[in-house]
Amino acid sequence: MSSKIILNSNQLDILTNRLVCQLIENHNDFSNTVLIGLQPRGVFFLNRIISLLKNKYNCKNISFGVLDITFFRDDFRRHNKPLNPNISNINVKIESKSLVLIDDVLYTGRSIRAALTAIETYGRPKFIELLILIDRRFSRELPIQPNYIGLEVDSIQNDRVIVNWKENENEDSVYLINN
Repeated sequence: MSSKIILNSNQLDILTNRLVCQLIENHNDFSNTVLIGLQPRGVFFLNRIISLLKNKYNCKNISFGVLDITFFRDDFRRHNKPLNPNISNINVKIESKSLVLIDDVLYTGRSIRAALTAIETYGRPKFIELLILIDRRFSRELPIQPNYIGLEVDSIQNDRVIVNWKENENEDSVYLINN
Protein backbone atom coordinates (compact mmCIF):
# COMPACT_ATOMS: atom_id res chain seq x y z
CA MET A 1 0.00 0.00 0.00
CA SER A 2 1.34 3.42 -0.94
CA SER A 3 0.07 6.92 -0.35
CA LYS A 4 0.57 10.15 -2.22
CA ILE A 5 -0.39 13.60 -0.98
CA ILE A 6 -2.56 15.30 -3.58
CA LEU A 7 -3.41 18.44 -1.56
CA ASN A 8 -1.42 20.03 1.23
CA SER A 9 -2.80 22.57 3.71
CA ASN A 10 -2.05 25.59 1.52
CA GLN A 11 -3.56 24.00 -1.60
CA LEU A 12 -6.66 22.95 0.37
CA ASP A 13 -7.05 26.53 1.59
CA ILE A 14 -6.75 27.93 -1.95
CA LEU A 15 -9.33 25.47 -3.31
CA THR A 16 -11.75 26.19 -0.48
CA ASN A 17 -11.45 29.94 -1.06
CA ARG A 18 -12.08 29.44 -4.79
CA LEU A 19 -15.19 27.38 -4.07
CA VAL A 20 -16.46 30.01 -1.62
CA CYS A 21 -15.99 32.72 -4.26
CA GLN A 22 -17.98 30.64 -6.74
CA LEU A 23 -20.76 30.29 -4.17
CA ILE A 24 -20.80 34.06 -3.63
CA GLU A 25 -21.00 34.66 -7.39
CA ASN A 26 -24.00 32.36 -7.72
CA HIS A 27 -25.85 33.05 -4.45
CA ASN A 28 -25.13 36.76 -3.81
CA ASP A 29 -26.22 37.55 -0.25
CA PHE A 30 -27.32 33.96 0.57
CA SER A 31 -30.75 35.20 1.68
CA ASN A 32 -32.42 32.46 -0.36
CA THR A 33 -29.77 29.76 0.13
CA VAL A 34 -29.24 27.00 2.69
CA LEU A 35 -25.89 25.19 2.96
CA ILE A 36 -26.15 21.55 4.10
CA GLY A 37 -23.11 19.53 5.18
CA LEU A 38 -23.36 15.75 4.96
CA GLN A 39 -22.42 13.87 8.13
CA PRO A 40 -19.80 13.12 9.08
CA ARG A 41 -17.00 14.37 6.80
CA GLY A 42 -18.90 17.04 4.88
CA VAL A 43 -19.57 18.90 8.13
CA PHE A 44 -15.88 19.76 8.54
CA PHE A 45 -15.92 21.22 5.02
CA LEU A 46 -19.20 23.06 5.69
CA ASN A 47 -17.74 24.66 8.82
CA ARG A 48 -14.68 25.81 6.88
CA ILE A 49 -16.90 27.32 4.17
CA ILE A 50 -19.13 29.11 6.69
CA SER A 51 -16.08 30.51 8.49
CA LEU A 52 -14.70 31.94 5.25
CA LEU A 53 -18.06 33.37 4.19
CA LYS A 54 -18.53 35.15 7.52
CA ASN A 55 -14.99 36.14 8.47
CA LYS A 56 -13.22 36.76 5.16
CA TYR A 57 -16.04 37.72 2.81
CA ASN A 58 -18.38 39.43 5.33
CA CYS A 59 -21.45 37.43 4.33
CA LYS A 60 -24.11 37.70 7.01
CA ASN A 61 -27.08 35.49 7.88
CA ILE A 62 -25.80 32.25 6.38
CA SER A 63 -28.46 29.55 6.76
CA PHE A 64 -27.01 26.08 7.20
CA GLY A 65 -27.59 22.63 8.62
CA VAL A 66 -26.11 19.16 8.85
CA LEU A 67 -27.71 16.03 7.44
CA ASP A 68 -27.22 12.41 8.44
CA ILE A 69 -27.95 9.92 5.66
CA THR A 70 -27.27 6.66 7.53
CA PHE A 71 -30.76 5.18 7.23
CA PHE A 72 -31.35 6.55 3.74
CA ARG A 73 -28.42 4.65 2.21
CA ASP A 74 -29.27 1.70 -0.02
CA ASP A 75 -26.74 -0.48 1.81
CA PHE A 76 -27.60 0.24 5.47
CA ARG A 77 -29.21 -3.19 6.02
CA ARG A 78 -26.15 -4.99 4.67
CA HIS A 79 -23.89 -4.26 7.63
CA ASN A 80 -23.20 -6.98 10.20
CA LYS A 81 -22.60 -4.56 13.06
CA PRO A 82 -25.08 -2.00 14.42
CA LEU A 83 -24.94 1.39 12.74
CA ASN A 84 -24.15 4.52 14.71
CA PRO A 85 -26.01 7.37 13.02
CA ASN A 86 -24.92 10.97 13.38
CA ILE A 87 -27.23 13.85 14.15
CA SER A 88 -29.19 15.77 11.56
CA ASN A 89 -29.69 19.39 12.51
CA ILE A 90 -31.61 21.49 10.02
CA ASN A 91 -33.34 24.26 11.92
CA VAL A 92 -34.07 26.41 8.89
CA LYS A 93 -36.84 26.29 6.35
CA ILE A 94 -35.68 24.76 3.06
CA GLU A 95 -39.02 24.99 1.25
CA SER A 96 -38.50 26.94 -2.02
CA LYS A 97 -34.90 27.76 -1.10
CA SER A 98 -31.73 27.13 -3.06
CA LEU A 99 -29.93 24.26 -1.37
CA VAL A 100 -26.22 23.46 -1.60
CA LEU A 101 -25.23 19.97 -0.43
CA ILE A 102 -21.60 19.88 0.73
CA ASP A 103 -19.39 16.80 1.07
CA ASP A 104 -15.68 16.05 0.96
CA VAL A 105 -15.44 13.25 -1.66
CA LEU A 106 -17.82 12.23 -4.44
CA TYR A 107 -17.19 8.60 -5.33
CA THR A 108 -20.05 6.36 -6.51
CA GLY A 109 -22.82 8.92 -6.00
CA ARG A 110 -24.75 6.72 -3.59
CA SER A 111 -24.26 9.04 -0.60
CA ILE A 112 -25.61 11.95 -2.61
CA ARG A 113 -28.59 9.88 -3.74
CA ALA A 114 -29.27 9.11 -0.08
CA ALA A 115 -28.95 12.81 0.79
CA LEU A 116 -31.48 13.73 -1.90
CA THR A 117 -33.92 11.24 -0.41
CA ALA A 118 -33.25 12.38 3.17
CA ILE A 119 -33.69 16.07 2.36
CA GLU A 120 -37.25 15.39 1.17
CA THR A 121 -38.27 14.92 4.81
CA TYR A 122 -37.48 18.61 5.42
CA GLY A 123 -39.38 20.09 2.47
CA ARG A 124 -39.03 20.80 -1.23
CA PRO A 125 -36.17 23.13 -2.16
CA LYS A 126 -36.40 25.32 -5.25
CA PHE A 127 -33.29 23.57 -6.55
CA ILE A 128 -30.33 21.62 -5.22
CA GLU A 129 -26.66 22.05 -6.07
CA LEU A 130 -23.70 19.91 -5.07
CA LEU A 131 -20.35 21.22 -3.81
CA ILE A 132 -17.55 18.66 -3.54
CA LEU A 133 -13.92 19.02 -2.51
CA ILE A 134 -12.71 15.90 -4.39
CA ASP A 135 -14.50 14.42 -7.39
CA ARG A 136 -13.48 10.83 -8.21
CA ARG A 137 -15.14 11.26 -11.58
CA PHE A 138 -14.59 7.82 -13.14
CA SER A 139 -16.11 5.87 -10.24
CA ARG A 140 -19.78 6.84 -10.56
CA GLU A 141 -22.47 4.20 -10.17
CA LEU A 142 -25.28 6.76 -10.40
CA PRO A 143 -25.70 9.75 -12.77
CA ILE A 144 -24.78 12.42 -10.22
CA GLN A 145 -22.48 15.32 -11.05
CA PRO A 146 -21.31 18.20 -8.82
CA ASN A 147 -21.91 21.88 -9.59
CA TYR A 148 -18.80 22.98 -7.68
CA ILE A 149 -15.60 20.92 -7.72
CA GLY A 150 -12.41 21.58 -5.80
CA LEU A 151 -10.28 18.96 -7.57
CA GLU A 152 -10.94 16.08 -9.93
CA VAL A 153 -8.98 12.93 -9.14
CA ASP A 154 -8.65 10.05 -11.57
CA SER A 155 -8.13 6.85 -9.65
CA ILE A 156 -8.73 3.16 -10.06
CA GLN A 157 -11.44 1.28 -8.19
CA ASN A 158 -9.21 -0.03 -5.37
CA ASP A 159 -7.74 3.39 -4.58
CA ARG A 160 -9.03 5.51 -1.72
CA VAL A 161 -9.06 9.25 -1.25
CA ILE A 162 -8.62 10.36 2.36
CA VAL A 163 -9.39 13.95 3.38
CA ASN A 164 -7.84 15.01 6.67
CA TRP A 165 -9.21 18.04 8.51
CA LYS A 166 -7.19 19.85 11.14
CA GLU A 167 -10.21 19.76 13.46
CA ASN A 168 -10.32 15.95 13.35
CA GLU A 169 -6.95 14.55 12.22
CA ASN A 170 -4.70 17.49 13.24
CA GLU A 171 -3.74 18.30 9.66
CA ASP A 172 -5.33 19.65 6.50
CA SER A 173 -4.41 17.32 3.63
CA VAL A 174 -5.77 14.98 1.00
CA TYR A 175 -4.11 11.66 0.24
CA LEU A 176 -4.54 9.14 -2.55
CA ILE A 177 -4.03 5.63 -1.12
CA ASN A 178 -3.17 2.82 -3.53
CA ASN A 179 -4.13 -0.61 -2.23
